[in-house]
Amino acid sequence: MGSETWPLGPSIVVFAASALLVAFVGVRMSKVADLLADRIGLGEALFGGVFLGASTSLSGIVTSVTAAASNHPELAYSNAVGGIAAQTFFLAVADVAHRRINLEHAAASFENLIYGSLLVALLAIPLFTAVTPEFTIWSVSPAAPLMILVYLYGLHLVRLGHEKPMWRPTRTRETEPDVPQEEDGTGPSTRSLWGRFAIFAACTAAAGWAIARAGTSITAATGLSESVVGALFTAVATSLPELITTVAAVRLGAPTLAVGGIIGGNAFDTLFLAVSDVAYREGSLFHAVPQDGFFLVTLAILETNVLVLGLLSREKRGLANIGFESVSLVVLYLGGMALLFFMGMGRG
Repeated sequence: MGSETWPLGPSIVVFAASALLVAFVGVRMSKVADLLADRIGLGEALFGGVFLGASTSLSGIVTSVTAAASNHPELAYSNAVGGIAAQTFFLAVADVAHRRINLEHAAASFENLIYGSLLVALLAIPLFTAVTPEFTIWSVSPAAPLMILVYLYGLHLVRLGHEKPMWRPTRTRETEPDVPQEEDGTGPSTRSLWGRFAIFAACTAAAGWAIARAGTSITAATGLSESVVGALFTAVATSLPELITTVAAVRLGAPTLAVGGIIGGNAFDTLFLAVSDVAYREGSLFHAVPQDGFFLVTLAILETNVLVLGLLSREKRGLANIGFESVSLVVLYLGGMALLFFMGMGRG
């Protein structure tokens, strides 16, 4: 992200303007993603996890790779994993927006459960690598290509789960299954939809880069650790597209797309660490982070497990019409961020 920072005033203006652009583009990206999921037959969970999740993550991966290449592995690591924790928390926000029934009840699907298990496995690899002796080939840890292979195999399982599911959630009146919408033939062509999706994704990446740069400039003088800055500021800033698209998808009546976009997008976001390890030339990125990084990974694993439990238990109504998992996500994330902040202040 460079050694130069922007003045405070322009940074705030850029941050606010970019956030507005993300909000504007995010709603439209959700509509296009829902149409494309139906057109190409991938299903909302798979499409949400791969295309929607990856496109809204462009700003985050640029931030992590740039930080790693600039010899800031702690910032790269915390931006990636902190974003996963924040985005899982966003599902609690979306649950409030989905007023009919608990979001996890409506969005239960075999594909999203596979995504959850895949995400836990991918998050476990950095933890396992960190407690083993450091070993690299051309300064790249074997964990980086392993994470990519595990992710690709997980996508294969999600695809099989969509085409030939061996398990199905019980249908209830509140279940909102992934059923392609019928079209009257007057809508835009598939090529046009792909073009719009690409343009929206590019706008999201550009706006996300500006948010990350402005956010870094705003917090440059705080004296906090890179883990705190990465998890509390750049991660949340670059995750704004996920918040907007998730709430928009819920409002559009596509809860499976919303949950798939978050949990599948989180699985994709773990690859930030793999790519950042390649960009980091001082050795293994997985061994170059302090304890705060492992704290964030553990928090992300806990949140993911709570989400999967919610998809399995499918509570209809809980506190204020949101399920136990959403309440738990709020407590875990806000409590975890508060603890991380005070840990960073203690070392500042």
